[in-house]
Amino acid sequence: MLDANLLAQLKTYLANVTAPIELVASLDERPKSADLRAMLTEIASQSDLVTARFDGTAERRPSFRIERVGTDVAVEFAGLPLGHEFTSLVLALLQVGGHPVKEDEDVIASVRDLEGDLEFVTYMSLSCQNCPTVVQALNAMSVLNPRIKHVAVEGSLFQDEIDARKIMAVPTVYLNGELFGSGRMDVADIVAKLDTGAGAKVAAKLNAVEPFEVLVVGGGPGGAAASIYAARKGIRTGLVAERFGGQVLDTMAIENFISIPYTEGPKLGAELEAHVKNYDVELYKGLAATKLVPATEPGGLATVELGPDARLSAKSVIVATGARWRHMGVPGEQEYKNKGVTFCPHCDGPLFKGKRVAVIGGGNSGIEAAIDLAGVVGHVTVVEFLDVLRADEVLVRKLKSLPNVDIVMSARTTEVLGDGDQVTGLDYEDRVTGELKHLDLEGIFVQIGLLPNTEWLQGTLELNPRGEIVVDERGATSADGIFAAGDCTTEPFKQIVVAMGTGSTAALSAFDHLIRTSAPTSDEAA
Repeated sequence: MLDANLLAQLKTYLANVTAPIELVASLDERPKSADLRAMLTEIASQSDLVTARFDGTAERRPSFRIERVGTDVAVEFAGLPLGHEFTSLVLALLQVGGHPVKEDEDVIASVRDLEGDLEFVTYMSLSCQNCPTVVQALNAMSVLNPRIKHVAVEGSLFQDEIDARKIMAVPTVYLNGELFGSGRMDVADIVAKLDTGAGAKVAAKLNAVEPFEVLVVGGGPGGAAASIYAARKGIRTGLVAERFGGQVLDTMAIENFISIPYTEGPKLGAELEAHVKNYDVELYKGLAATKLVPATEPGGLATVELGPDARLSAKSVIVATGARWRHMGVPGEQEYKNKGVTFCPHCDGPLFKGKRVAVIGGGNSGIEAAIDLAGVVGHVTVVEFLDVLRADEVLVRKLKSLPNVDIVMSARTTEVLGDGDQVTGLDYEDRVTGELKHLDLEGIFVQIGLLPNTEWLQGTLELNPRGEIVVDERGATSADGIFAAGDCTTEPFKQIVVAMGTGSTAALSAFDHLIRTSAPTSDEAA
């Protein structure tokens, strides 16, 4: 099951196991059970502290538990955690085997203090780049607090559960049989939902932080670059982000990041965070900025509010909050979000195996999504507003070569239709004839560009009609001491490498601003 190189890496990792662990598999007659048996046998052969047995009694098959011998500590996988989830498997082996969970000490304490029996089930797909964050978070929590139980379910192997619960987006998490949440969540996010007092604790901690010289808001490529450049100047730097990595985490293949021929978004996001942590940057994750109050006088402090009761202050601020997927804004879209309307073909595509779907948008993202989906779903219809596809010609040629793809041009989507539980189709207007037409569908993948995350800056900074922060060549905004970088600005090219460049520029400009505003006056110098 695992190639020689992967086994060699696994053997190295398992050297960190300090407590004996047992892999307990529950199998059936399906070929995947034979694959699971082979995989667990190979894993057990790599360490004297790991054993495997195949007499489990779990209802889900194939599945397996990783148990710390003689304790209640365990995590469970239903399916084969390969693809993006292989890292989740390795971390589970290490953590159940006694290797410390790497989390903020306050977060670990909050997990251990959670009361009651909490049984989580996460439905994921192996091609989903957001799922491992949730799986790894809940696995770690179950190691830290044995009253927390977690099983990660590979949706494509348990289609009956997916259909019964009408799950059409991953990751989707259930707690004690009830829907808990969907989408990317880390440990801090989950604890905040469980611990009603967590918000007050976080606010108290933030409000006690001394002012920074530079505070970066946003953890994508622009924010990461800005914090690194600021910290290298020796100035006190903080970074606050709702999720570190930003939009990069939703990008599957990256082939235009100079000097690296190929990487994937989650991998690059993790590397950005690791690089930032190499410097003296105070990092705060899982926090969304809600208001910016610029300094009222030169050399004064700006304040970034993080909810009603929490705030951080700094002599200069760099805004790098990036962008998010743009919505169609038609009736039914919000009602059927995660019920057939989705924005991530890599994450949710496997849930639509053999079904009819539409991709809205004919740019590079839309055509790449259609090509990927065509290999999984029954049929794809690309719906493009314009009379020409805007994607690169090589992508268009590939799309047109696929037998299960149709392309509808000059089409304006007017409504998403459903039966109350899930999408059943969409209506669109032929922009040439004015005729209203209908498509029968089970899924709609929206790929129509990005929207800047700047609503919280309305009335504070100058924004253009598209909501982008107006910046000059130095990254300076309309407010003194406030700079901006990346996809949330008027920089026309929304690219990772460009965001990094503008983030670096903003940090250097902030440093220059600090020098000028902190310099003594001529009278003081005398």
